[in-house]
Amino acid sequence: MRQKYKNYTLEDHEVWNILASKQLKNLPGKAHPEYLSCLAELENVLHAEAVPRFEELNEVLSAKHGWTISVVPGLIPVEDFFTLLENRKFSASTWLRSKSQLDYLEEPDMFHDVFGHIPLLMNESYADFAQKLGALGVKYIDNKKIVTQLQRLYWFTIEFGLIKEQNSTLIYGAGIISSSGETDHVMNDNVEVKPYDIFDVIEQDFITSEIQTKYYELESFDQLFRSIENLEESLMEHSEMA
Repeated sequence: MRQKYKNYTLEDHEVWNILASKQLKNLPGKAHPEYLSCLAELENVLHAEAVPRFEELNEVLSAKHGWTISVVPGLIPVEDFFTLLENRKFSASTWLRSKSQLDYLEEPDMFHDVFGHIPLLMNESYADFAQKLGALGVKYIDNKKIVTQLQRLYWFTIEFGLIKEQNSTLIYGAGIISSSGETDHVMNDNVEVKPYDIFDVIEQDFITSEIQTKYYELESFDQLFRSIENLEESLMEHSEMA
């Protein structure tokens, strides 16, 4: 599948502008500086003025850490998703929500996939973590328990992760970054924030249809990558003992 850029309507570009402009104003002081720095690094190909062209994004992403965007029709089987991650391909839809869906969307659209997820792939530790998560998913795809654990890890890091910066708790998860409502919820409401421990995370259930009340806070993106190396070692040890 490919992005058919000429098919985007004026409303599509307007919706993208509304969503991106709102979050560009909302995120400073709430999103981690690394996300904002990565977004700034992509400003020539990812900005509020128009729907981004995947071909232009891919040139920059590939040159940085070897990632590209892989167009998918929507939600895909978990095995396919892990395989794409293992090969440094991030799955993204090309459809965009309508004006009537600005505040709530049940299924992730291109704004979530691209504005939320893509910038941090410019960060080496984060990009390597995502690739390693995919590789573990492929390796253990026949182990339902481990697949579930990896899905939990993805949810509480790549989708809804928080990270410490000095004395502040800031956002890096795409599910928060791409939603003004989620951003304000994390910053203003009474939520539970636990220190990040990968072995705690993989045992924590989540519900996709409800707003999050529990989050895990990293110390750094380096900690994120080191943690999945520790998980890989633990899985190998248990496999050898089985």
